[in-house]
Amino acid sequence: MLTRAQLTEVSDTMRRMFPDAHCELTHRNPFELVVAVALSAQATDALVNKVTPGLFEAYPTVEQMAAADVADIEALIKRIGLFRNKAKNVKALSMQIVERHDGIVPSDRESLEALPGVGRKTANVVLSVAFHEPAFAVDTHVERVSKRLGICRWKDNVRQVEDTLMKKFPREEWSQLHHQFIFFGRYHCKAQRPACETCPLLHMCREGKKRMKSKQATGQ
Repeated sequence: MLTRAQLTEVSDTMRRMFPDAHCELTHRNPFELVVAVALSAQATDALVNKVTPGLFEAYPTVEQMAAADVADIEALIKRIGLFRNKAKNVKALSMQIVERHDGIVPSDRESLEALPGVGRKTANVVLSVAFHEPAFAVDTHVERVSKRLGICRWKDNVRQVEDTLMKKFPREEWSQLHHQFIFFGRYHCKAQRPACETCPLLHMCREGKKRMKSKQATGQ
């Protein structure tokens, strides 16, 4: 596990590398954000951003989305994986927001997680981005980076990763640092070809050191 000084170095480095890290899902309000994050499961933000403009043009309000035919929603998002199930969830969560919350996206975790297709990660993103509540959403990038750097254990599940990151970093840093972890994983510490050679955190990265040692051994 990293020391307090090393953790500070991690956060400072990511802040320098990605000072403008932000949610890359295009949205204009909390409702559009909930839908976009729900659609982003097992799909890239870039792909989601290609289908949501047409979806929100067809159904610009939560009431209109709630009244939409699932087949019509499917047709608008069919380029995204699991689109049939996601279309059902989008309609169902819209109906629930209308029926239980007077058409307003709830700003508390319990109500958000009760929405169809909305898990803890989605709730964390919405709380952080839409309502400015401190949260550390753990997606594949955050999980990969935190484990490669040794902040978390390889065997940790997503909730354990989240709990560890919240314990290791100051609460006031969670929301922005979560985006910086994502950018670091998405654009630098990639799943298949991480930029270990130019990584400013290589000296404390257990996987990076192994990768570089392996390359040296094979003469790559």
